[in-house]
Amino acid sequence: MNRQLPVWQNEGEGFVALTRLTSANFLGGLAVNLKSRNEENMYTILRLIIAVFLLTILSLSVQGQDYTYTAANGMITITRYTGPGGDVTIPSTINGLPVTSIGSYAFSYCTSLTSVTIPDSVISIGDRAFQGCLLTSVTIPNSVTSIGNYTFYGCTNLTGMSIGSSVTNIGDRAFYSCTSLTAIMVDAFNTAYSSTEGVLFNKSQITLILCPEGKAGSFTVPNSVTNIGENAFSYCASLTNVTIGNSVTSIDDWAFHGCTSLTSVTVGSSVASIGDEAFWGCTSLISVTIPNSVTSIPPGAFRDCTGLTSVTIPDSVTYIGNSAFTNCTSLTNVTIPNSVTSIGDRAFYSCTSLTNLTILNGVTNIGSYVFYGCLGLTTMTIPDSVTSIGSGAFFQCPSLIRASIGNSVNSIGYGTFWQCISLSNLTIGNSVTYIGVEAFYYCTSLTSVTVPRSVTNIDARAFYSCTNLTGIYFERNAPSVGGVVFADDLNATVYYLPGTTGWGPTFGGRPTALWVLPNPLMLRDSVGIQTNGFGFIISWATNISVVVEACTTLTNPTWSPACTNTLTEGWSHFTDPEWTNYPSRYYRVRSL
Repeated sequence: MNRQLPVWQNEGEGFVALTRLTSANFLGGLAVNLKSRNEENMYTILRLIIAVFLLTILSLSVQGQDYTYTAANGMITITRYTGPGGDVTIPSTINGLPVTSIGSYAFSYCTSLTSVTIPDSVISIGDRAFQGCLLTSVTIPNSVTSIGNYTFYGCTNLTGMSIGSSVTNIGDRAFYSCTSLTAIMVDAFNTAYSSTEGVLFNKSQITLILCPEGKAGSFTVPNSVTNIGENAFSYCASLTNVTIGNSVTSIDDWAFHGCTSLTSVTVGSSVASIGDEAFWGCTSLISVTIPNSVTSIPPGAFRDCTGLTSVTIPDSVTYIGNSAFTNCTSLTNVTIPNSVTSIGDRAFYSCTSLTNLTILNGVTNIGSYVFYGCLGLTTMTIPDSVTSIGSGAFFQCPSLIRASIGNSVNSIGYGTFWQCISLSNLTIGNSVTYIGVEAFYYCTSLTSVTVPRSVTNIDARAFYSCTNLTGIYFERNAPSVGGVVFADDLNATVYYLPGTTGWGPTFGGRPTALWVLPNPLMLRDSVGIQTNGFGFIISWATNISVVVEACTTLTNPTWSPACTNTLTEGWSHFTDPEWTNYPSRYYRVRSL
């Protein structure tokens, strides 16, 4: 259909009248009847045509003046909003092309934006698209299929979110730090997601995906749920109680991270796995009972739960992860059951109120800095099952008075008892071969130490600044040293047994002296078959005579003298040339 358009018609020397021409005559609906009498009039009319054309282009583009955008394959992606804010309606078309995507960061930190209407043309919303906006509510239309990562991050005024029927992907932490968000509602026809009580689930409600951060009070996980997803309750700062039913089998990483008002959690008996840092920063959590279905307490599981006073670890647990209870400053009592074989690094780091710790005889490995800064710990008994203790395990435990290291531990690492200023009673197990750098640094209450015969190497400054140390007693030959072992131990003397070797006038920076025992001793390192018979070294006091007695059974034994030895310089070697005449023979040494 041809439209009639008004044009000027020249009469005489000027434009004095309008005529109507059809749109088919010129430039898609615009025509001018040029009846020029001279060339000047022709140029005037051309200028008019150009002006009208530019106005037409401007009218087509004014709808996109508040946005920067890109066009590809006949579709528009908004890359940045540049308008004044307020209540904004995103256009469905720009320059005749459909707006299908809101790009990453498109509205980020548009703090003047109070509401936004997203048209049905939009299919995807990019990462951080509305980050830091002060929106109060958002409706995601049914056309949208994808919401990006951190899309509404930091929208602290956002109270409600409606998700349309076509959304099949919601990115990581899309609603992170939306502290006022109390409900997420999903269209009933959505095939990927659903909602109940304002909480986001997958369609079948097997996985609880997200509880909005503004939700308050108590919440019971529905019985259909088997998995609580990553960050599901993260930073729900007003949530006080959560009940996890017996249908749930797994709690993912950071599930309850930062739930600062959560005072109690009931964990169902079917939970088999708890994710890393699942309850990190639940500062109001008072007690936790871990069910028998759980086999490990993962790294950071209860880190910074500063209100936690007690925890029950079941016999099913075999591993306590790194930093599992770090900075649980109210925790007073912990029993680690027989089932646990390994305690990870910093597991109880800075548990400043821990006074009662029991490690049962199943643990084989204690990691580095496990009990660092446990200011209230007074006694530590490491069972014989433990073979390895990491560096700084009891670093700065200033109340620790008594420590007993089990007979399976093979090394005491760097700074293990660093600055344990109250440590006065120390027992080192008979399998330790190495004492590390500054292992007992600044243990100022330590007065004496017996170093077992198993020790072959003591590293530099192992007993540095143990200012009250007066005696270090060695049960065997001199071990190798890595430097000045006893630096600043100005009152200390190193004692060694007669008959042992490698000793000089000083050792590790301190003077040496013979160690005179109250009774004669058989040096275990010397026991064995010699060229002329079975024998061993007897150590005691210089020029004292002793009797070696023998018998053939320890059941109702009859002891008979085998030899009398005089301990020249405090020791003597005994040899029994008749030992092969007996199926078994036992020996003892006594003074005359």
